[in-house]
Amino acid sequence: MTPNVKEIFAGEAPPAPAALAAKVRTLAPSMTRSMQRVAETVAADPAGCAALTVTGLAERTGTSEATVVRTARLLGYPGYRDLRLALAGLAAHQQSGRAPAVTADIAVDDPIADVVAKLAYDEQQTLADTAAGLDTVQLGAAVSALSAAGRIDIYGVGASGLVAQDLHQKLLRIGLIAHAFSDPHLAVTNAVQLRSKDVAIAITHSGSTGDVIEPLRVAFERGATTVAITGRPDGPVSQYADHVLTTSTARESELRPAAMSSRTSQLLVVDCLFIGVAQRTYESAAPALAASYEALAHRHSPRGSQR
Repeated sequence: MTPNVKEIFAGEAPPAPAALAAKVRTLAPSMTRSMQRVAETVAADPAGCAALTVTGLAERTGTSEATVVRTARLLGYPGYRDLRLALAGLAAHQQSGRAPAVTADIAVDDPIADVVAKLAYDEQQTLADTAAGLDTVQLGAAVSALSAAGRIDIYGVGASGLVAQDLHQKLLRIGLIAHAFSDPHLAVTNAVQLRSKDVAIAITHSGSTGDVIEPLRVAFERGATTVAITGRPDGPVSQYADHVLTTSTARESELRPAAMSSRTSQLLVVDCLFIGVAQRTYESAAPALAASYEALAHRHSPRGSQR
C-alpha cells in the first residue's frame, strides 16, 4: 500500500519557519484544492496570515476552519496556533533580509542578463527548498546501506538518467561496485540478481515513472535495500522504497521544463549521499579517490609537460 503524505511526515518535528515555504511547495501537489489554497496563501503572505484567526484564514481562502486545521497538521504543525507562530517567524525572517529582485518567470524577449539572474535565483531557491525538506534521518539510513552494500544499482530515465550516471561515476571513484541503468529491460534483468546486502536506488521526479518503479519493485521483492529520490513522496515509487529522499518540486514553465529544475535538486541529494558514503568509508575511499586522480592526471597536464 502506498503511504500517504500524512504517514510519511508523521512524527517529524514541526518545520522551522524558514522551511515552511519549501514544505508547501513540496506537499501542495498532493493536497486537495481547498488545502492547496490555504497552503499557498500562508506561504505567499505569512505576515498577513499570521494576524488571522482560524476563522479569518478560512474566510480569506474560501475554505472551512476544519480545512485550515488539516492543512496546518499536514504541513507538520500540531495545530493552527503553531502554524501562526511559524508564519510570524517567517515574516520576521523575510523582513530582516532583502526581497529578491527577480522571479523565475522567464519571458521569450528577456535580455540574456535577466535570464542569467532569474535562473540563478531559481536554482538557489530550488537548492534551499531541497535542503530544508530533506529528511536527514532517511538520508543517514540510506548512507549506511550504501556504505555496506555489496552492489548498488541505480535507475533513472531522461533527465533523471543523467543524475543516475552522476551518482554511478561518483561511487565508482571511491571503489564501490555500482551500475546505472536507463534501459528498463536491463534494469529489471539486473534487479533480479540483487540480494539483501545490495542497494537499489530509483530517481524519479514525478514518483510515477514506470520504467524506474518496475526494477525498484523487483529489487524490493528480492530483499535489497531500496531508496527513492523523488519530488513526490506520496507517489507510487514510495511503495517499494525503504528510504525516501524528497527533492524540491519547482514550477514548470514553457521555456524551462520541470526536468531542468528537478535535476538540480536531485544532484544535491546525490552529492549528499556521496559525501556521506565517502565519510563512512574514508579508509578505503580516500586511497581509491587518490588512485583515480593519479590515473587521470596526465590527461590534464599541459602538452609541454609530456615531452
